[in-house]
Amino acid sequence: MFNLRFDLRIPPFAGVTHAEQYRCMLEMVKWADTRGFAGAIISEHHGTEDGFMSAPLAISAAILGATDNLMCTLAALLVPYHDPLRLAEDIAAIDLMAPGRLAVIAGLGYRESEFEMFGKDRTRRGRDTEEAISVMQKAWTGQPFQYQGRTARVTPRPATQPHPLIMVGGSAPASAKRAARMRLPFMPPICDQELIDLYYAEAAEIGFEGAFAMAPHGPGLVLVADDPEALWARIGPNMLHDAQTYASWQYPDQRSVWHVEATCIADLKASGQFEVLTPDECIGLVRSKGMATLHPLCGGIDPAIGWETLELVVNKVMPALAAGP
Repeated sequence: MFNLRFDLRIPPFAGVTHAEQYRCMLEMVKWADTRGFAGAIISEHHGTEDGFMSAPLAISAAILGATDNLMCTLAALLVPYHDPLRLAEDIAAIDLMAPGRLAVIAGLGYRESEFEMFGKDRTRRGRDTEEAISVMQKAWTGQPFQYQGRTARVTPRPATQPHPLIMVGGSAPASAKRAARMRLPFMPPICDQELIDLYYAEAAEIGFEGAFAMAPHGPGLVLVADDPEALWARIGPNMLHDAQTYASWQYPDQRSVWHVEATCIADLKASGQFEVLTPDECIGLVRSKGMATLHPLCGGIDPAIGWETLELVVNKVMPALAAGP
């Protein structure tokens, strides 16, 4: 299985504009939709110097509207920044246009600057997220309900019943317990078996039989090249910018597999998260892990490079996998 991931950020030295990158992203998902790719994964951040995508639901709608088959996973939607009624309406509208093809991982957010930007209290983020999810679940019934002393009603209802696919994210024990308590799947951004075990234990204690958890278990970025070292020479600064900027945002209470402390390209290569592979190596990765996440525009790289890596996957990797061991 192959997924595409986009965060649409551009470092100051990259020779591409955001308008060009956004158009290229749509061209890539249209192309991938007819070539056996499984889905697209996008994220959310705000007020960054490099323009990390900040309108995840609008972008999700564009991706799903441009395709017929791809899933779009929002990993993650930073729920505390948003009005829950508007979230319910927007997610319902997207699900009506592309039934069952939007998956939302509800994240808490963590950057102080983002909470300040939206006038939100970071210390309430867990409570605010849980309340918002509860509001959305009520809203998606299509029936009137009380919200903050007012009567609210969201229509039309989403096509997917009882509601669109929503999962709980987070890397702390409280998030695992929250997911079980709300009887929702748990998708932490870190591979931590103790966290997964805690989720299932909490689910068993409350009698939640439909519990399901999944943690990341492979590199966050895969690019495919006939000559990986030559490609590293072209994209190294972009990848280093991506890693160092993301690392600078992290807090002690936030964990993610994508967090790599890197001072040089050698650190990226050793991290296991940034993988530039030959077609044969990519075949081996998919056979062992079951999937690969391609990041064809990561760090504002030249879109032509992204297209080269995608073409190699379709022309060399997929046929070999289809042929069997």
